[in-house]
Amino acid sequence: MSQALSVVLFDLDGTLVDTYRLYLEAYRRALAPVLGRAPTDEEIIARRPTSERTFLEDWVGADAAHVCHTEMCRHYEEMHGAMGRGTYDGAREMLDALRGCGLRLGVVTGKGRRAWEATRAHEPLGEFVVVVTDDDVERPKPDPEGLNRALREMEVEPDKAVYVGDSVGDLMAGRNAGVRTAAALWPKDAPGEPEHFRRQVEPLEPDWIFERPADLTRAFTAWCGGSRRR
Repeated sequence: MSQALSVVLFDLDGTLVDTYRLYLEAYRRALAPVLGRAPTDEEIIARRPTSERTFLEDWVGADAAHVCHTEMCRHYEEMHGAMGRGTYDGAREMLDALRGCGLRLGVVTGKGRRAWEATRAHEPLGEFVVVVTDDDVERPKPDPEGLNRALREMEVEPDKAVYVGDSVGDLMAGRNAGVRTAAALWPKDAPGEPEHFRRQVEPLEPDWIFERPADLTRAFTAWCGGSRRR
């Protein structure tokens, strides 16, 4: 790549923090009173929740989703300490290194603002120049609305930014926004999962695929000399 990066945007859940089990249980407890039963992990996973609001609306309708979302956030907050698994190994060091060399960092997430505040209170991720949550957009990923908003707020052109995520939807959103993209393999720890994810994202031609946060750090800090230029 000939042009230096100045901005690194991250997905949050599944990229920087491991909230997988926490979200499953929070959704289950919030949906049970509406559905009349507790949904299974398999049912929740099959619906591929990437946006809190859209996920609930698609399942129970807009009216019930409002109540469900309030309850989901309450459960999420209450269980975070017990069920949140923290940041991925090396993620905090990665963020510190990128900030230390002058790159500006942001988050674009399908997480709502209330859940973001709960995670921020528990996880020492440091400060981000911008955080765009599910509450800040009308259309979730893979629509580029959230990324476009982050770019506007940071006053940076798409070709100077990269979006790092752990899902096909993240990489599609990055492509749709015209930024470079990086696939995070480090959350994929089930047998065969890294290989399966690689096959999924290959058609999207990510600019990078990183196995560990340290690999990303080495690649992106190479641009530190030009990171203050937009």
